[in-house]
Amino acid sequence: MDKIFLSGLKIDTVIGIWEWERKIRQTVIIDLEMSADIAKAAATDRVEDTLNYKLVAKRIRSFVADSSFQLVETLAERVAGIVRDEFDVQWVKVRVNKPGAIRGSRDVGILIERGEWSD
Repeated sequence: MDKIFLSGLKIDTVIGIWEWERKIRQTVIIDLEMSADIAKAAATDRVEDTLNYKLVAKRIRSFVADSSFQLVETLAERVAGIVRDEFDVQWVKVRVNKPGAIRGSRDVGILIERGEWSD
């Protein structure tokens, strides 16, 4: 199995547990790795034969921008579910970064994997 990745997708959303966080939009950065069999697409050179990462990015951007979660854990889980359910992906790795969440830290976030990886 092959991987298609999408890195550094910056999206403004409402995220956080504190009252002040519920009143503003903050930037999260999402990285995805998704299982895909790209052999057919490589042979045909047709986007219809592969996982269209532009459509994945558009769907995730829309979902996250419209969401309002308290925890990045919940956001990561929901993103993984969308990728697996709507794009027929068997395995996905989702990293959600919330820059500036901890003073003195460049970044903080969650990294999850869902599904079965097969070679």
